[in-house]
Amino acid sequence: MNRLSSSAQERLGTLIRHNLGTVFPACALAIIKSGETVLDEGWGTVEGTPAGNDTLYDMASVTKLFTVTAFLSFVSAGRVRLDDPLTKIVPEFGALHPRTIDGGQDPHSKVRLPTPAEFIGKTVDPSRVTFRHLLTHTSGLPAWRDVYNAAGPAPVPPDQPETLPRAQRLLNGLQAIYAYPFVGEPGEKVIYSDIGLILLGEATSRLGGAALDEVIHQRVIAPLNLSSPCFNPIREGHLGREQIAPTEDDPTWRNRRIWGEVHDENACGLGGVAGHAGLFSTARDIANFGQAWLTQPEQVFGIDTDLAQEAKREHAETDGMRRGLGFVIKAYEGASAGDLFSNNTYGHTGFTGTSLWIDPDNQLVVACLTNSVYPGRGKPGTLEFRRAIHDLLAEALNT
Repeated sequence: MNRLSSSAQERLGTLIRHNLGTVFPACALAIIKSGETVLDEGWGTVEGTPAGNDTLYDMASVTKLFTVTAFLSFVSAGRVRLDDPLTKIVPEFGALHPRTIDGGQDPHSKVRLPTPAEFIGKTVDPSRVTFRHLLTHTSGLPAWRDVYNAAGPAPVPPDQPETLPRAQRLLNGLQAIYAYPFVGEPGEKVIYSDIGLILLGEATSRLGGAALDEVIHQRVIAPLNLSSPCFNPIREGHLGREQIAPTEDDPTWRNRRIWGEVHDENACGLGGVAGHAGLFSTARDIANFGQAWLTQPEQVFGIDTDLAQEAKREHAETDGMRRGLGFVIKAYEGASAGDLFSNNTYGHTGFTGTSLWIDPDNQLVVACLTNSVYPGRGKPGTLEFRRAIHDLLAEALNT
């Protein structure tokens, strides 16, 4: 029987309590070892209300794995190929060509960056971008652009009627994306790109013939019989605020504490549903999603075994950033999965303080969810906490 010893439980509780109130106000942890749930627990508070294992967290970029899973199910079904150009499904992406190369935009300061000397005067044919490029973050597309400013005005609070329809926000944002300059050549190197995953989400939506959240529900959430994962939890009437971990205070765009709506500005500006961010979930359901990828992606998601194995192996690496097909492969040093998870570990992290790591060598799945952006983005401690928690669990469960 897989379980945490009393001493491991004590060390785990001490570690979490040490970070409560400083790095994050709430935390949830779900652990599956060799197919058996070892832990499913919550700590902290949601604006004064105790946080439990049913508290929803803003998954941020862990959303990407759900988009990728839905897309890969279409690959297995023969609807699209990895090396097809994006323009096969989203022809508008190739309407403006060739496209220039610039320095992009810093996602934190939002400052436009200068064009590197080697790219001045160079252009890119957007039809060169394939789905494999999007999945491995080697498309040459920018890491980030302020799509939300092109999508429409700041959204109203999620408990009020939206003034601009979600479909119009998405259309406005995509029109801007179709014209953005590149920041490099397709296939050249890994540049982690939210823009690329927004486009993958649009392609996935078109392949499924429905809005992206509906396609993800049909092809990922429903087959697993998960109850909590959802987009726009307040606006769609899934839960009350007291059941959702709040994130950052936004004094410049939304002018409110972000609570029950997606933290990511671009996902919010696009209507709360995007390929790169927007999903909310409990830790338990994220761990169950990870377990399905570990043991039965073909049975659950319809992703054939060979393609599933391809998704979990390294396809591209730049400066220690290892990329599978949508998955982050654990870095050799300094990874948020810690030092004791195997180098075959795959998963993803989210900017809000969330992570899912799957260690196939040790049959270990860990979903660790926090709202560490609550005190403000860029506060220290999240990486250190992630590394410590994964090392503790690996030591306790892999011996």
